[in-house]
Amino acid sequence: MATNKNQHFVPRCHLRPFTLGGENAAINLLNLDRKTLVPNAPVKNQCSGDYFYGKDELLEKAIQLIESGYGQALLDLTKNSRILTEGNKTVFKTFWLFQHLRTEAAAMRAVEMAEATRSVADLPPGEFTLGIKEAVQMACRVFAESMHEIDDLKFCILKNKSEFPFITSDNPAVLTNKWRLDKDRAPGHSFGMGSSGMLALLPLTPKLLFLGYDGDVYSVPNERGVVEIKSARDVIALNRHQFLQCVANVYVHDATHEEALIKHYSEIEAVRPKVRHLVHYAQIDCTVGGHNRYVVIPPEDRDRTKEAIMHSQVIHPRPGVWPSQIRIRTNGSVYTNGTGMGYVRLSRTLVASRREFWRERP
Repeated sequence: MATNKNQHFVPRCHLRPFTLGGENAAINLLNLDRKTLVPNAPVKNQCSGDYFYGKDELLEKAIQLIESGYGQALLDLTKNSRILTEGNKTVFKTFWLFQHLRTEAAAMRAVEMAEATRSVADLPPGEFTLGIKEAVQMACRVFAESMHEIDDLKFCILKNKSEFPFITSDNPAVLTNKWRLDKDRAPGHSFGMGSSGMLALLPLTPKLLFLGYDGDVYSVPNERGVVEIKSARDVIALNRHQFLQCVANVYVHDATHEEALIKHYSEIEAVRPKVRHLVHYAQIDCTVGGHNRYVVIPPEDRDRTKEAIMHSQVIHPRPGVWPSQIRIRTNGSVYTNGTGMGYVRLSRTLVASRREFWRERP
């Protein structure tokens, strides 16, 4: 049985650099609903729940191993932030993936998606249900199966030389896609970890941020894996993703930034998604040349005697501005086979497919 009852889905080793004096006891949080900064909030009460991962002792130990490695790599980086070593890159990459999958926000999305699917499919309340703890444990299993899905990305550290700090949140490991959100080459399709143009963001300290990016789509000039940011505008552009992706709270080490943070959030509040996914219902319309044709209709208008399919679409918020360090490659590469897979990275073209992939420019 797990020995730790109060389990954090954003670990204290991540929050520590954002706490007052780095002492890991108190932290300043900005609640987005109230647009109010709460100073000196106890860290032990942030981003946690009783037996959030359940009571599996082996799972708890595995999580502690990942977190301890992250803590050591972060300590190494803060001592020497002039280089991103291969070892620390691997640790941060692994932590980003695990953190992205295991938060309360991720669990809530899985639960809500299951409930929406159950409702549209007219299943009774006891069927196809999912609780937060079950969703988190499922995410941990997915992590074990997908540890190498982002190995083909490039990684670097963004070193903040501006007067404005990086912030973190209750959902800090962000997956986004500048190319897809700006170009919209596959309208109606979501993107994920295998998509062309993927970006992985993780604030490490108020002065350091870990960035993963698709090197076939973006160019991020760096020296030994480190990029200096001197403009507050670029920092604010990166902070927008914490505002857009968090559940309720963002965290800042210095309360004097309260007014500026509220202003920055107010500028993008309108584009923060009200829902994080949509479930589409498509009913068979006709058969042409031996192929079934489906038409998307509102679930309430469906004919229950007809064959139908459902698919979910993740809603990805558009930040409006991006840091100037992330540039689109004019001679880059994206890959597609014209199916619902959309645009994927080269590594994903190796999967079995009935249709050949071809290369396009981003």
